[in-house]
Amino acid sequence: MKPLTDARPKPLMEVNGKTLLDRALDQLHAAGIEETVINTHYLAQQIHERVITRESPRVHISYEETLLDTGGGIKNALKLFDESFFVLSGDGLWTNGPSGDILKNMAAKWDENSMDVLILLQPVSSFTLTKGVGDYDISSDGRATRSHGKTGAYMFTSMRINHPRIFRGTPDGAFSYLTLLDAAEKSGRLHAMIHDGEWHHISTPQDLEAVDAAFSKKNL
Repeated sequence: MKPLTDARPKPLMEVNGKTLLDRALDQLHAAGIEETVINTHYLAQQIHERVITRESPRVHISYEETLLDTGGGIKNALKLFDESFFVLSGDGLWTNGPSGDILKNMAAKWDENSMDVLILLQPVSSFTLTKGVGDYDISSDGRATRSHGKTGAYMFTSMRINHPRIFRGTPDGAFSYLTLLDAAEKSGRLHAMIHDGEWHHISTPQDLEAVDAAFSKKNL
C-alpha cells in the first residue's frame, strides 16, 4: 500500500471518509459483539488513539513489538479469549448480502463440536473492483479444501471463527495461521460459508481508489 502507508497504518485508510478499522468495528457492534482485540505494530499509536474512546465494542490492544505473523499474533492475545472467537484482517472490507448480517450468519452456523475453524469464502467470479484469488474449493457438506495452485472457485476473505484449542502445541513466537487451517482441513474440521455480499481486499493504492469511488457513488 506504499506510499500511502508511509504516514499511517493500513487499517486507517479511508473509504468514503470512513476508515477500514471503524467500518469493521461498526459491523462487529451491529452483530452484537461487545469486545474486540486489535493487534498493533506499525504506527501503533495512531490506532491506539483512534479506538481509545470507543465504547462498543470495547477494544483491547495487543501490541507486537516484534511481528508475530498471522498465527503468532493471535496466540499472543489468546489469554483474552476463553471461547470461540471471530478473526478479521485489517485490509478487508465487506457489505452484507441478501442473507443479512454475515457475522450473525456465521455465528449461527458455528458448531464447535464438529468444527475447529469456519471460514468465509468469496466467489472469485464476483470480484470486479479488486483481484480475487482461488484459495479454496468447498464440498457439498460444507468442508473447505485449499487449492495449492490457486485455481479454486473461492477466495478466503480472512473472516473466520475459530476455537482456541487449535493453538495447542503451536510454537512460541511467529508462525503462520495457514498451518492451523491446513491442520483443520486434514482432520475434516475446516468448514466454510459462501458470502453473498461484497468483499474487497484492499492491498494496493489502486484497490483503495477503486473501492472508494464505488462506495462514494453508492453513498456507503
